[in-house]
Amino acid sequence: MAITFQVNGVERTLDIDDDTPLLWALRDELELTGTKFGCGMNRCGSCTVHVDGTARRSCVLPISRVADKSVTTIEGLSTDGDHPLQIAWQEISVPQCGYCQAGQIMKAAELLSSTPEPTDDDIDTAMRPNICRCGTYQRVRKAIHVAAAEMSKAPGQADGTAAGEV
Repeated sequence: MAITFQVNGVERTLDIDDDTPLLWALRDELELTGTKFGCGMNRCGSCTVHVDGTARRSCVLPISRVADKSVTTIEGLSTDGDHPLQIAWQEISVPQCGYCQAGQIMKAAELLSSTPEPTDDDIDTAMRPNICRCGTYQRVRKAIHVAAAEMSKAPGQADGTAAGEV
């Protein structure tokens, strides 16, 4: 069956079984390997992507459910890896093994889109479904706070200068 959907802003059509998990369509058909297979049972969050802006587990989501929708993977979060979350993840040295981190970042991006100044409780609640076997939860929380602070700066002030300064 032909399924048409947007992936990272590009319209794609795949001739694929409609019950194929989105994860495998992304990885095997489109070679977008940033989204990881973790459990295959909707439990760990390594496979998290956005579907029309909502974080979804791609390992259990049939490709037919994204027809005519927009999917964003970790590769589409920013073109140059310069999304404030990606930068904060590097600054704080969040990853240990790194396997779950794309899913963690995608879940955090959903949180910040709805809660631009999250509390520790907001972060813990939002991130709880995503498992990090290395236990980097404290660094994840800190990186989300750093990214939130960066994202709240007014345009032109991201470099620390006041508006109007050169």
